[in-house]
Amino acid sequence: MKNTRSILLVEDDIVDAMTVKRALVDIKVTNTLHSVGNGEEALEFLHNPENQIPGIILLDLNMPKMNGIEFLKVAKNDDSLKRIPVVVLTTSKEEQDKIESFNLGVAGYMIKPVDYMQFVETMRTIDLYWTLSELSD
Repeated sequence: MKNTRSILLVEDDIVDAMTVKRALVDIKVTNTLHSVGNGEEALEFLHNPENQIPGIILLDLNMPKMNGIEFLKVAKNDDSLKRIPVVVLTTSKEEQDKIESFNLGVAGYMIKPVDYMQFVETMRTIDLYWTLSELSD
């Protein structure tokens, strides 16, 4: 990703987090990846002045404590966070989850493929989107 900002992964499943990390390495993304386990931890990370605001957030929906939809409702109503692009990366194929995510301003909604090579291609698509987007500070 040409943008030098970090990536924030909000994912409670350790295996899925490792898969994202591996796929980013495979497609030669060198941006720092920060990983948190739920929406509450993501908000703590984002509001910590010691952390740089990430260039993109990869968000799972099904998580404990604060799920992805709950996180979006808070983040997209926070002036300091609402402009950060969020791409939902989930196993949920529920139409309502997709509709609600887009209503809350996500930049994309991707279903996590089970096959690793398809997952790599999904991550490549996200990378291409992020690289082509005109992100302002």
